[in-house]
Amino acid sequence: MSTHTDWELVDLQETLYTSRNPTRRWLHCSRRDWIVDHVQAVAGPLPRVLEVGPGAGGYLPVLAGVSSEVVAADIEEAYLSQARILTESIPGLTCVKDDITATALRTDSFNLILCTEVIEHIVDSDAALCGLRKILAPGGTLILSTPQRYSPLELCAKIAFLPGIIHLVRLVYREPIIETGHINLLTEKTLKVQIEAAGLQIQEEYKSGFYLPLIAEFFGNKGLVLLQWCEKKLRGSRLSGLLWTQYYILTK
Repeated sequence: MSTHTDWELVDLQETLYTSRNPTRRWLHCSRRDWIVDHVQAVAGPLPRVLEVGPGAGGYLPVLAGVSSEVVAADIEEAYLSQARILTESIPGLTCVKDDITATALRTDSFNLILCTEVIEHIVDSDAALCGLRKILAPGGTLILSTPQRYSPLELCAKIAFLPGIIHLVRLVYREPIIETGHINLLTEKTLKVQIEAAGLQIQEEYKSGFYLPLIAEFFGNKGLVLLQWCEKKLRGSRLSGLLWTQYYILTK
C-alpha cells in the first residue's frame, strides 16, 4: 500500500504528461500514445473492457470509446477515488476494489484488458498475469506494459530517490517527484517466461524510451533529439534492454 497522499499520487501522474522537462514529457507521452493507438485499433464496439490500475484515469475515456461498459479496478483507494470522479462524464464506468493476484472478477468476462505500468508494483507478477488471463474473455486482448529492469532510467532512479539526493532532483525538475514504488522490475526474458507460464500468447511486442542522466536534465530539446536518435538505434538491437518500457499485445 502506498504511503503517499491521494493528491501526490494523482498530481504526479497528471504532471508527467505536461512536464516542463522535454525528455520527461516525451518518455511518458510516447508511452501513452502507443497505448492509446493500440486500444483504438482493437475492433469494436466491445461488450466489456477493464483497466487494472487506472492511475489518474487518463485511459478510461479512451476505453469508453471502444465499449459502453468500462470497469476500473485497483487496490489503491487513491486511484479509485479519482476514477469515481470520471463516472460523471463516463456513464458506463464502474469502479471496483480488486487485487489482480487473487481477483474476484468473473472469469472470461472482459474483451479488452489494459494493464499498463502496474505489475512492477506487484511482488507476485506471476499471480497477476494468471489473474489477467483468468478474466480475459476467449478471443480478447490484453495490453500490457512495464519498465525494463536494466534501463538507465530505472537504474538511475535507485540513486535519485536516496535521502538527500531526491531533494536535488526536485530542485532540478521543479515539479512533483516521488518514489516510483517499483518493487518488481522485470527483464524481457523473465517477463516472457511469466507470460508463457500464465498461458498467454504474444501477438505483438515493442520497446520505447531512452534516458541518460544529465543529458535529460540539462540539455533541453537538443538532449531530447539525441535520446530519440539513440532510441531508434537501440530498438531491435541486442541492447534494446536499455530502453525504458516494454509493451505486449497478448491473447489466450
